[in-house]
Amino acid sequence: MSARCLFGGSMVALVTPFHDGAIDYVSWQRFVDWQIDSGTQGIVVCGTTGEASTLTFDEHCSVMSRMVEMVRHRVPVVAGTGSNSTAEAISLSQSAERVGIDGILCVTPYYNKPTPRGLYEHFKAIRQSVSLPIILYNVPSRTGISFDVDTISRIHELGGIDSIKEASGNLGFCQEILARGICILSGEDGLTFPLMALGASGVISVVANFAPVLMRELCDGCLCNDIVRARTIHRTIHVLAKAAFAVTNPIPAKAAVSLLGFCQDEYRLPLTPLERNQKDMLLSVMQQCGLV
Repeated sequence: MSARCLFGGSMVALVTPFHDGAIDYVSWQRFVDWQIDSGTQGIVVCGTTGEASTLTFDEHCSVMSRMVEMVRHRVPVVAGTGSNSTAEAISLSQSAERVGIDGILCVTPYYNKPTPRGLYEHFKAIRQSVSLPIILYNVPSRTGISFDVDTISRIHELGGIDSIKEASGNLGFCQEILARGICILSGEDGLTFPLMALGASGVISVVANFAPVLMRELCDGCLCNDIVRARTIHRTIHVLAKAAFAVTNPIPAKAAVSLLGFCQDEYRLPLTPLERNQKDMLLSVMQQCGLV
């Protein structure tokens, strides 16, 4: 069974630039323009990499609205609107629809650990509240809970479920999802090549924050069945992914974007900057891969 979806190729899970505690929209515009000029095929905001957990509700809504303005329909814009509160996820999703977001990324409810029935009812409620296409997000290392294939299928049958961002690291599980005719987007940079070889449609990437050209080339190679080319690029992406996740995401990714000159190396607590030796190691990897 083949799956077709609206979103695919090289999509970037954008870091959120801060300056003196506030969102730095001036720097962000320059960064977004560079991303699109570098071949990025979709912009994803308000996710883990965007430090959404430390944005206020008003900031979250403002980011979605401003990103639509910054992108100007050049590529699709997807916004993370998930929450462990179904009511809050609905409110954020409705706000995304009002401001012109193209699709929403909805993570499994963290901390609550709902049953499969609870997961189904959560996503059913979101589905019924908006008409936007939904990307489900499975990242058990962050949320403490994982979908099962049958629950994904039931949610998919509701309609309007574009795909699932899969970050469980379980290729067998992903193969079962694909066999149900459900589109997958890689949620782990280092597994993008094998997942796309299985039939995934693309990636929502952390590494693309600082290596957008390479990630686009990897996705193009996979989608064009140029496995030799894709395998070669994957070796570099694998090295960069190890650097990007050497400590908690998005700390290394934002540090890398800062080294490229696109934002301040600033975070909101409880996240803190890399130690000096860690930043030196990151810079060394970026230099070895020809990024700086």
